[in-house]
Amino acid sequence: MPNGGIRLTVCAAVIGLTGPTGPPALAGPTGGTPASAGPAGRTALAEPASLTEPAGPVVPAEPASLTEPAGPVVPAEPASLTEPAGPVVLTGPAGLTGPAVPAEPAVSARAAYLVDTTTGTVRFGKQATRRMPVASLAKIMTAYVVLREARLTDLVTVKAGDVAYARRNDATDASLRAGERLTVKDLLHGAMLPSGADATHALARVYGPGQKRFVAKMNATARSLGLADTVYTNADGLPRPRGGHSTAADQARLSDLALRHPVLSAIASTERYVVRRTAAHRRHVWTNTNELLGAPGVLGVKTGYTGAAGYCLAFAADRDGHRLVGVLLGETRSKRRFQTAGRLLDWAEDLIEDAQVPDVPPSGGDPAPPAPPDGLLELPNLDSTVL
Repeated sequence: MPNGGIRLTVCAAVIGLTGPTGPPALAGPTGGTPASAGPAGRTALAEPASLTEPAGPVVPAEPASLTEPAGPVVPAEPASLTEPAGPVVLTGPAGLTGPAVPAEPAVSARAAYLVDTTTGTVRFGKQATRRMPVASLAKIMTAYVVLREARLTDLVTVKAGDVAYARRNDATDASLRAGERLTVKDLLHGAMLPSGADATHALARVYGPGQKRFVAKMNATARSLGLADTVYTNADGLPRPRGGHSTAADQARLSDLALRHPVLSAIASTERYVVRRTAAHRRHVWTNTNELLGAPGVLGVKTGYTGAAGYCLAFAADRDGHRLVGVLLGETRSKRRFQTAGRLLDWAEDLIEDAQVPDVPPSGGDPAPPAPPDGLLELPNLDSTVL
């Protein structure tokens, strides 16, 4: 646009804002002196000094903040948002930043323990090292020791004393009768599924040999496995003559080791086992007392109850590529131990999912391998052919 056009536009803006009604008289092109008054009602308007005879094109004055910016005009931002070093992360109130952490389940059992044996991460603990009776969780060790001493095809004859022992102590049984001959495999199912004290008594009697020697083997095995807070006094966990003791943490470790033995793992996860009738024994049908079986990934392991121990449960499940092993001791309601165990497993699975954030390499390529986890359980190398 020509320079004069810019001058007239500026003048018109000034006149329109400050002049009286009616068109004002403009000063002449030279001299910069005010014009004489015109007809009545018209007032000559003096030009501002900045508009008289400019040396070059007239440039309207701009506010100081807008005069010749070095680049595009950027509105001023609050100090906390000016030129962040990386992406702007909006933070909420304290405790709400990042993904929500799943709420820890309520556990009413006297003692509880849950460990991710894949990484060695302890997910939950409540009086986990407190010594207390564990009831029929003792039969996990009984089965573990028997599998180190016997062959699955060995035949064991049930004696009257085995049957009487269970009845005398008002214990759960596998409905065995004196004179029956069953394989070790069958008797292990009878000990683990219906928690038969008659079956464990028969196994201990043969593979001690005798109860005292068998219990000595149980305690020696406990020491070799690092179960420092575990003492057994019988093969079944009954409180008479003395019930022995263990901890939730020790029983979780034992359960993990037991599940590494393929036979014991298969038995612990069996929901129903049928022994067909033969000339040597009657027909038996045993149902697992672990009501948690059937839930996603659940592997077992063992239930227990005495008046002194309360309701107990050793449980395990494979979730998201991780093995979770837990123990509840001293629950006051039978059903609640299974409900609590299920909630603990679901909660731990949520924690695993939240932690699975893939590593993104800075310039393509494969993700960096994960660092080795801390606190891995130092477990012995088990040879199933020996066990």
